[in-house]
Amino acid sequence: MAIRLTLITTIFLVGYSAAIAAPAQEAILPASVIFATSTGYWEDDGNAPAVERAPTAAKSVSDPQGTERHGYYKLFAVRQPDRTSKVYLQQIAQTETGPAIASTIELQEISDLKPYVTDIRPENSSGISKQPGLFATIYLKTDPAAEPDGWTVLIDEFGDITIEKATN
Repeated sequence: MAIRLTLITTIFLVGYSAAIAAPAQEAILPASVIFATSTGYWEDDGNAPAVERAPTAAKSVSDPQGTERHGYYKLFAVRQPDRTSKVYLQQIAQTETGPAIASTIELQEISDLKPYVTDIRPENSSGISKQPGLFATIYLKTDPAAEPDGWTVLIDEFGDITIEKATN
């Protein structure tokens, strides 16, 4: 029995040490991304400018052929070292080779609040819409001890962005 116990213990310790020595997998999503949602729909003729808002500049993937592009929006919060968050909006193009980032902007109206983001939710959970635009709600606190407030992000069929405190 003692030999059997020694053998089992040895096998366990060898397996455990191999697991510790194994390299960690590379993160698919950075730990600083705390909330994200993909929703809405956009399309253009390939010559339209990327979603852009002053004062930040959009990073854009241009389509040299000028063919029609379409895709969805991604809204996400990135936690900062001081525990507040910055919020970003991306246009994701659906291409033959898979999704590609068409543009990325910071939603300065939200980031300027130095918010503690507690959730981001799409208008509904039925998936990506075929109607142009986006409607999502960001729940945030400006004081960690306060109750969260809802802020809506609305993009109309023309690509105009409206950000405002939610009213019920």
